[in-house]
Amino acid sequence: MKRNIALAAVAAFTLSACSGLKDALNAHTDWVARAGSAELMVTKLGNLLGKSRAPIRKDIAKSIANVWVDYQLLGVAAAHNDSLSDPKQIDEAMWPAIANLKAKKWYDVVSKGWGTEDTVAAKRQWDSGQILAADHILLLTQGMNDAQKAQVKKKIDAIRAKVTPANFAKTATDNSQDQQSARQGGSLGIFPKGSMVPEFEKAVVALKPGEISPVVQTQYGYHIIHRPTYDQIKSQLLLASKGRSVAVAESTYLAKLEENGKIEVKKDAATTVKALGNDPDAYRRDNTVIATSTAGKFTTSRLVGWLETLPPQARVLDQIKQSPDSLLVQLVRNFVKNELVLKQADSAKVQIDPAELAQLRASFTNAVRSAWAQLGVTPASLADSAKSEGDREKLAAKRIDEYFARMIQEQAPFVPVPTPLSNILREKFKYSFNDAGFDRAVQEAAKIRSSADSTRSASQPSTAVPLGPQPVPAPPTASSTSSGGRK
Repeated sequence: MKRNIALAAVAAFTLSACSGLKDALNAHTDWVARAGSAELMVTKLGNLLGKSRAPIRKDIAKSIANVWVDYQLLGVAAAHNDSLSDPKQIDEAMWPAIANLKAKKWYDVVSKGWGTEDTVAAKRQWDSGQILAADHILLLTQGMNDAQKAQVKKKIDAIRAKVTPANFAKTATDNSQDQQSARQGGSLGIFPKGSMVPEFEKAVVALKPGEISPVVQTQYGYHIIHRPTYDQIKSQLLLASKGRSVAVAESTYLAKLEENGKIEVKKDAATTVKALGNDPDAYRRDNTVIATSTAGKFTTSRLVGWLETLPPQARVLDQIKQSPDSLLVQLVRNFVKNELVLKQADSAKVQIDPAELAQLRASFTNAVRSAWAQLGVTPASLADSAKSEGDREKLAAKRIDEYFARMIQEQAPFVPVPTPLSNILREKFKYSFNDAGFDRAVQEAAKIRSSADSTRSASQPSTAVPLGPQPVPAPPTASSTSSGGRK
């Protein structure tokens, strides 16, 4: 009997402990991010993501939370009247940009004597038709009906009747709708054979240097083409020939730099880089060595810094996630070469121009003020409504939460926070993320999205015709109308 009571007690304790553990775990997953005294709750993020048009994925949820953290930390800085203007901190945060400037200055020094013009090769490429050149006048017809195209044809025929080699540049400037080339008198410069749409290239090749074509039609519209003479584009051809020899010299320089630099990439570097690609913030202060060279140890935090110098449109993090290990190893080697160039620059005592450094710092402080103003949390506006730091922090958090919700619903513009500014904010103020919370937020978002889709589907009339947006032709862009319709 006593044994049964004992077993019952153990069972009761186990059930109680399990229940307590479950409650404790749930309590730890009800938030996804903290910044200062503010919290981004699971339900809040799930609701924001579910009602937005963004894909419901964990990486998207993390991106949203990262923006929220940056905004909230900006609010904390404003509440504490911290101008974030310490030159030393700014320079440390902007080291990749400063390093790029220094490396470029040194590169300009070592490359000064590179390249020679190859007159013979330039003339041979021109005579063989490997390199072509053209000026043109373009009147666009994309998206027009036949009647409208007929009007454009009438207009360009009138232009063709009056244009001559002598007045071609002015006529192109006054009439061509390819604005980029029109500013250059219609000049498209030189280009390799095969880079233009077939109709355009065929017309160029049919002309003798100095001649003007009849009206030519392509997918972009109607063109009048002038083929320059060799003497007119000789300087461009020689510059291109020098560029080719510069490329050879550059390749030789980098190969020698790599050889003498004794670059060694660690065996597990690719695995580390892939992990970094999924969550760069987690590696921002990580000193794991992924390569060595005569420039020293190359760490993951250093790689994160270099990656931040690349433009967002390069989508380098997405590429890292999809790249094979061999490419990731090469990526590491390329950034170590940057370190070797920087070491040479330091050895040569290359210095950044004070005016350039001042401009970098000014861009940083301007970004702070601009973000404060757009988010409605300037130190002055907070001080007008709240006296203590704690009250100002709460007010800033409230304003930012309201702005953030409008922004996610596309009712307010996105406020960019440059990476150096984000780095300083995260160094100075407390913040944290809860990975388990992201999983729950994605689940909540999926429920909300599914419910909204079901409601929308139920409200639509029954029809045999598929509903929803249909594809429409893309409007012409500057890139599609410049350069005479390059492929």
